[in-house]
This record gives sequence, C-alpha cells and structure tokens, in this order.
Amino acid sequence: MSRMLQLVLLVVAVSLASAGALPVQAQDEDVAALVAALKETKLTLQDGLKASEREGQPISAQFEIDDGKLQLSIYTSRGDDFTEVIADPKNGAVVKAEKITDSDDLNDAVDQKAAMDKATVSLLAAADTAEKDNPGSRVVGIFPDLRDGHAVAEVTLLQGEGAKKVTEKLD
Repeated sequence: MSRMLQLVLLVVAVSLASAGALPVQAQDEDVAALVAALKETKLTLQDGLKASEREGQPISAQFEIDDGKLQLSIYTSRGDDFTEVIADPKNGAVVKAEKITDSDDLNDAVDQKAAMDKATVSLLAAADTAEKDNPGSRVVGIFPDLRDGHAVAEVTLLQGEGAKKVTEKLD
C-alpha cells in the first residue's frame, strides 16, 4: 500500500473515530471497508434521518460497520426516552428501534438532546448545508453539541477516499 493511501486511510480512521463510527485503533481495512460499503449504497444519512422521525426527533446519526455489515444508526428522543434506530442502508427501511439503556450511550443521547433543545436548525438541514458547501462530499456522521452555550453540529464528510469534519451552526 502506498504511503499516500496509508495517510488518507489514517485521516479517515481518525475522523470516523472521533465521530464515534470506529474505535481509534481501527485498522486500515476497517476504514477501507466503510468507504467501499458506502459506494454500494445510494441511501444518504439524510434519508435515514427522515425515516427515523417516526421514533422521535433525530438527535444524531452515523454510518457504521457492525458485525461486518454497513448500517445507519440514528439516535432519537421523545420526551425523556431515547431510541437507537437502525436503518437498512439499501432501502432506508427501519430494521429495528431499541430503547437506549447502555449508560455511555444514554449519556451521549442526553448531551445530544440538550444541544438539540437549543437548536433552531434540524440535523437534516445542517447535513444538507454541509454537503452543499462541500461539493462531491457525503455526510457519514452528524453529532450535535453545545459550544459556548450555542448548539452546533459536528459533521463528518467523506469525499472519495478522504474525510473531513465541518461544524454547522444549529441556532
């Protein structure tokens, strides 16, 4: 593998790891598998956000490889309840929706909901803006956060074999 390709894969791994899509120690093969799997699907993260709305307000979303299969995971909130919605990347159908009970995942969901409670812009609109401002890119992760009291979304984009993060204002 060329040094340039190794560097590109490392950048993708770090970007996806910080978005929660892959562990920091992810292997080059894992990143390559995610990039390859995404080339095989036309479903967008935005499609998944729309599909998940029946379970509540989307508060984060990411493409990930779980048990060797590509999936789109969306966290939603309804009142004080949090659900992880898994969408089939081939057709956008909701495969399952489970209440979030794991303490780490629940803490993440609570933080994400707090950011979305201050937001006046939806994750769907923020994802669309990020893609529009970065032609040829595809949103693979979006996570809201509070920074200096303002709601923002950290958006991970793939473009070809590379990845980058952008921040979109939500309020």
